[in-house]
Amino acid sequence: MTLQTALLQGTRLLEDGSIAAPRLTAEVLLAHALHHDRAWLFGHGEYELGELEWLHYGRYLHERLLGKPTQYITKRQEFYGREFRVTSDVLIPRPETEHVVEIALRRLGSAPRILDVGAGAGTLAVTLALETGLTTWATEISPAAAHVAAQNALALNADVHLVVCDVTEAIGPGTVSLIVSNPPYVPLAHRDGLQREVRDFEPPAALFAGPTGLEVYERIIADAPRVLHPDGWLVMELGFGCETGVRHLLAGWREIEVTPDLAGIPRVIAACRAL
Repeated sequence: MTLQTALLQGTRLLEDGSIAAPRLTAEVLLAHALHHDRAWLFGHGEYELGELEWLHYGRYLHERLLGKPTQYITKRQEFYGREFRVTSDVLIPRPETEHVVEIALRRLGSAPRILDVGAGAGTLAVTLALETGLTTWATEISPAAAHVAAQNALALNADVHLVVCDVTEAIGPGTVSLIVSNPPYVPLAHRDGLQREVRDFEPPAALFAGPTGLEVYERIIADAPRVLHPDGWLVMELGFGCETGVRHLLAGWREIEVTPDLAGIPRVIAACRAL
């Protein structure tokens, strides 16, 4: 079977399975099966797939039709212009989270030391370490997720120190000047309304905060003044509908600032530690 025929058949299968972006998905999965990038496909339409290549491609298509996200099949996702390894132990990085990086870079201040709370794949910690040239610290409650973050830091040559702990419990007082976080923020009651790819495949601990969706925000905000320097900043991603509740939790903090994403949805909240 030629590459072009394989692409056509894969696209048709994904279309029939109501998979979003079927042509693009078929290209990504075929490129992964052939160990090439997508650009290579466009100049090799008559390439004949070997039996093993066809078997891998067929398996990837089957997994995607069952709902498994493409990123968990290829184990790759781009974030802030860099390729990160992802597994089912970590949340798939979203483009919206790049806004956290942008706001954090504006709030570094003097003598900066950065802490990423709930590192997941390490995208925030690694990106900030590389963008600033600084040593970055990160906490993660899941040892498996911390392992993925460590792999990404090593692969991208980022100076990141990972601590396996819950939120900031293992971080000493007054040791950081900037905390960033993309915490779990989906209320448990919203589980059934999530897309199948999210609900059934992404790690629940990285998605669900509790009954209200504010539970992890509450714990981060409660301990942040202990961990932060005076005039230190807290920068967090906001879940949909969380802004009012998080603002309430930040009562007493200074210079509270909310930044929308490209769709105009409040996406990042930043606040300065109260004196």
